[in-house]
Amino acid sequence: MSAPPVKELTVMLVDNEPARAAIVEQAMMDSGYRVIRRLDNAKNLTEAVTKFQPDMVIIDIESPDRDVLENMSRLTQNNPRPIVMFAEEDDSHHVEAAIRAGVSAYVVDGVKRGSVKAILQVAIARFREFHALRSELETVKSQLEDRKLIDKAKGLIMKHQKCDEPAAYQALRKLAMDRSQRMTDVARNIISVMELMGGSK
Repeated sequence: MSAPPVKELTVMLVDNEPARAAIVEQAMMDSGYRVIRRLDNAKNLTEAVTKFQPDMVIIDIESPDRDVLENMSRLTQNNPRPIVMFAEEDDSHHVEAAIRAGVSAYVVDGVKRGSVKAILQVAIARFREFHALRSELETVKSQLEDRKLIDKAKGLIMKHQKCDEPAAYQALRKLAMDRSQRMTDVARNIISVMELMGGSK
């Protein structure tokens, strides 16, 4: 039984020089990637990525300016993709700024056909690892915030009902079950009501 065909990864290329862009595009094709759209600048990068849905973004530029960095940062926040930047500027400040804006790989001295595939594979792996870690951190943060809400609500119930912590927890749990709501949502409602009543002071 033959193996299923490997999905061809698509690329959005940002390059304001047609001759240089043609070289990059050929290097992408030689490495098994397909350029589905080329932009002259990063001005409408987020909108273009939303419209064309590339698997990754390649930016070929002499040096990343503030506009490029801001647009990359906006893309990373709203519609994250692996971003590879080929640049001529190797100043550490530019590299750090690009990484902060969401670049997965910053490559100096332009595109070298023999190394393109490895660079893009590393960029994709770094992107996935980073976003898995960020997702894990957001989950932990959410759990801590939920715990704080539940603890605060328990404290208010203990004060209002003059009961101990286990009894307050059971009351909170019963309310959640009766209303078919998450304990966090019930805790948030209790806090809101108690604060209106002045019970959280």
